[in-house]
Order: sequence, then C-alpha cells, then structure tokens
Amino acid sequence: MKTLFGMTHLCLSAALLAGCGVEEPAGTGDVAITTWGEGYIEEEIPASAFEDGWSIQFSKFLVVLGGVRIADDTGAIGAEMKTTKLVNHVAQGVKPLVTFEDLDAKPWTKVSFEVRPAADDTELGDGATAADLDVMKQGKYAVWAEGEATQGATKKTFRWGFGVPTAYTECKGEKDGRETPGVLVTNGGVDNVELTIHGDHLFYDDLQSPNAKLRFNALASADTNDDGEVTLAELAAKKLVDIDPADGAYGTGAAGDVNDLGAFVTDLSRTVGHFRGEGECLATDPK
Repeated sequence: MKTLFGMTHLCLSAALLAGCGVEEPAGTGDVAITTWGEGYIEEEIPASAFEDGWSIQFSKFLVVLGGVRIADDTGAIGAEMKTTKLVNHVAQGVKPLVTFEDLDAKPWTKVSFEVRPAADDTELGDGATAADLDVMKQGKYAVWAEGEATQGATKKTFRWGFGVPTAYTECKGEKDGRETPGVLVTNGGVDNVELTIHGDHLFYDDLQSPNAKLRFNALASADTNDDGEVTLAELAAKKLVDIDPADGAYGTGAAGDVNDLGAFVTDLSRTVGHFRGEGECLATDPK
C-alpha cells in the first residue's frame, strides 16, 4: 500500500512526466525575423547575369514589410506582427524586422508575411529615412526601386514605385540542409529566419517560367524621348507585342491581362519576396 501511495504521489507531484500519462512540456523558444537584399541589391547585378549585357546598380530598394504571421498546422496563430516596417535593402547587411519570444517549442508550419503600401503606422527600418517614408506614404507604394542600368557607354536611370500589396503565404525554405515549411522552435533556441528580397526579379523576361532570363534591352527601348530615364509611364506605353523578338519573348503565362511592359514589371514586383534565401512562398492578394 505504501508503494502504491508513493507511486500515486510521484505522479501527482510530477504530473507533467510522460511516464504518468501526461506529456512533458516541450518548453519555449524564439523566432527572429530579419530581411536582406543580397549582393544584387547591395552591390550590383553584373552584366554577366544579363542576356543582353546590361548591369544594374541600385541607389535605393525600399520595401514595406509586415504582416508576419506564425501559425501551426491547425491554423492556430502563435505570433503576429500587425504593423509594417520600411527597409532600404541597399544598406549593407542583414536587417532586423521583428523577434517573437516564448513560442511553444514545436514546428510552426504556416508562416506568411506581406509587402504592402506604407501607412501611418509604418516604422522606419534600417537604411530608410523619414523622407523615404514620406514618399512611400504619399505615393502609397509598397516597393520603390531606384538605380542605373549600364551597357557600355549607354546609361539609363529608373525610379519605379509599386503600390500593389502582396501576401506571401505557405513559406518554406532550407533549414539545416532540408526544405522546411515555416519555422521550427526548439526549447531555449532561436530560429533565425530571413525574408530575402530578390531585386533581380524586376528584370525577368517571363512572369512564371522557372527559366526566365534577365534582360534590359526592351526596357531601355521604352525611353522614347531619349532623356536617359525609363519611367513606368514609358513602360506602360510599350506593348508586349511591339517588343523586338531579339530582346526576349516576355511571356505572361496565365496572366492574360498583362499587355505592356509597365504592367509586366509591376507584376514582377510582386515576386521579390523569398524565404530563407531561395525558399519559396505562394504570392497572393492579401485577404
């Protein structure tokens, strides 16, 4: 009887032990969300990356990031960033976005984030200035890309603001050598997650093909007044059917409503977000 009581007491005093039929707590950990634009944005996209010999150097690459949400398989939300932060990815190095503390240690397989127009609650992140934020808010921009394209002695500048919001959902990427959906929180650990911005996507010649190439000849030809700047208005005036076949096919896939270079580049601006480097997310309209 004494032994039985002792076992009962042990189970009551350590009720969380699996040996008594109750799972031991997994503990908690943190998730640190950062963002980075890689060398293509911080330094340049070299001519060797382009099919037509251009190179690109960005002077600004502003992105409004937010809406980060971490949920499990059931859809239960563990953490959420409801505000947004403006980051200039030309600034050197990985940039902090938000850290979520004390999440249950387990896989959180449903991770999403948003790129959306600047709002009154948008905060300044690394590299961005108050003047940058004013421009983004006034123009209702989510992405701003500014820089110079060079091909030999020819130079073209661009200053493009995009206001279409995008939700990046079902994110997955490589962690410890394996493709992993979402994040993995371990007891006392920190899962460092990078939202990687791919600036080269603005110069793809196809909206959906995995074999899309980088090109600039067609975009440069849109500068019909030959003032050295390629504007979005000029791109909108350049119909896809009028592009010289030698400058690329400019495939639209299932995007049947994209008929000009302005709409084409705007659509490409919704593909700049990635997860843990080359990891993919599903790009959709925010709900």
